Parts: sequence; C-alpha cells; structure tokens
Amino acid sequence: MTIRRLFPFALALLTLFGGCARMPSTGLTTLKPATMAELQDHLRTHKADLELFRLRGPFAVNMRKDYELHLSGTEVIKADLFLSSPAEKAPLVILLHGLDNSKDNHGYQGTHLATWGIHCLVLQLPNQGPWDTNGKTVARIATLIYRQPEIIDSRIDASKIILAGHSYGGAAIAIALAEGAPAAGGILLDPAGTDRNLPNYLRRVNKPVVMVAADEHVSRVRDRGYFYQFIRSGIAEVSIRDAAHEDATYPLELDSSTTEALQITFVSALTSASFSLAMTGKLDYAWTSFREGIESGKLVRAKKK
Repeated sequence: MTIRRLFPFALALLTLFGGCARMPSTGLTTLKPATMAELQDHLRTHKADLELFRLRGPFAVNMRKDYELHLSGTEVIKADLFLSSPAEKAPLVILLHGLDNSKDNHGYQGTHLATWGIHCLVLQLPNQGPWDTNGKTVARIATLIYRQPEIIDSRIDASKIILAGHSYGGAAIAIALAEGAPAAGGILLDPAGTDRNLPNYLRRVNKPVVMVAADEHVSRVRDRGYFYQFIRSGIAEVSIRDAAHEDATYPLELDSSTTEALQITFVSALTSASFSLAMTGKLDYAWTSFREGIESGKLVRAKKK
C-alpha cells in the first residue's frame, strides 16, 4: 500500500481516537479549545488563515458509516455521518458527490470538517442524476433536518445548515438553494452545469455562495461560468492553481491528474467557507482567508459580487 493510500486511514485513526496534528502559530497550540464556543471565539478574533485549515482541527470525530435517513415512509437515503465531539450545538454541512462518484469520495472532507467542530452528512444519491431531482431531494433533506435536527443528532444547530457539492453535485446544491432549502449558504466544489434550465435556477439563489474551482488550464467542466454569471449577488469565486476537477474530492485512487496537496487545499477552502457561512452568514471570513493565496498566486481568477 502506498503512503498516499495510507494517509486517509492514518488520519481517520488519529481523528477517531483524538490524536492532534501539530498546529501553526495561531494560538491554537496553547489554547487547545475544549468547546465550540472557545474555538469560534478564537477564530473570530484572529487573522483568517486558509493555511490553518489544512491541518486537523482540535476535536475528535464519531463516524457512522451507511447511516440511513428516512426521508419518508418509503424513501431511505444512505449517507455517511461525521459528528464532532463537543457537547454543544454545532453547524451541519450536507455534502453531495458528483457524476459517477459516491459518498466514499468525500470521506476525508467529512472527517476534516468534524475535527473543526462542524458536523457533516455526506449523501449518496443517484450518481447519474437527474441532477435537478437530486437538488430537490437535497432541499427536502435540509428541510427535514431543519425541522427535526434530533433525527440526526441533538447537537445539530438547525439554524446553521450549509449545503456543499462537487461537479454536478454542485449544480444540485445550487438547485436546492433555489428551491428554498433552509440553509445558511452553499459551497460549490468545481461545479458543472447540468442543462439549459440551470440559469433559471441560479437566478433564484438568494443565499451566499462560495465557489472553489479547479484550474481551467488543467481541466474544464461544462458551463462552470454559469454559476458566477447567473447568481445575481452574494457569490465569491476562486480557482486553485494547477488543480484538476477530481482534486475537489478525497480520497481517490492514485491518478496522474490529481495530487494530495491540491486535494487538501480544496479541503481547507471548504472548511474556511463552512466556518464563514455558519458563524457569520457572510462570505467575508472565507474571502479574507483566501487573500494570501490570491496574492501568492496559489489561488487565481478571484472575484466576488
């Protein structure tokens, strides 16, 4: 087994048993927050730093594989659930895969979010679409959890649900927001356009959206420009230099078109954006955390409106 394939397994063990990675010089080395409130206060009062979120957060994680969410009497949705250890209420990210992918492609991301005090539900929906149907299903799932968070866990803060998705799953997330999903906002991981009806959905999105894209010189996806073009306001976009479309997932089999470092950049951007949307309901924290990457050229094509 290669080192790269061992890495997610080793990190999962550290996470599940409470191990801590070395932290950068941001104060967390000495603070070691025991509660969500302590962590949130620290992050609010210190410089927003994307590099910080590359590392594992301070909390242990409880993972529930193949969790069954009963959406109706006859409709059961499979998901992997990653619960952060603090006792108080915390945000929830609902994360959706893309075309030909599955919830397994986002296991590292779900774990990483939970180490930072953000619960994560990674969905398994039909990976051939139709993606408008998947989007409407995500909206129904978010509504159910908003009304009855205890069906997932009593520590879910229903006022801080964030929707995230990769590729066509990103389009489905935008559709869910357009359909009125009760979410604080959305995070699109190199989203792809689905069909000619997508602009009509995007015009109806009225929640803040963070879009983290691959490098268009490395891989281009269908109608990615639609998202910034047709979402009227409240959207920030950056691309990760040299990143491929599948770098927005993790874990992956070894592939010459993907690199672990770039995958982790997507993870850190996802974490920063989740914190920004959940804790402030705005894009500002995430955008500030991107600034050094923009200035260094690691993040390109940065824009917001």
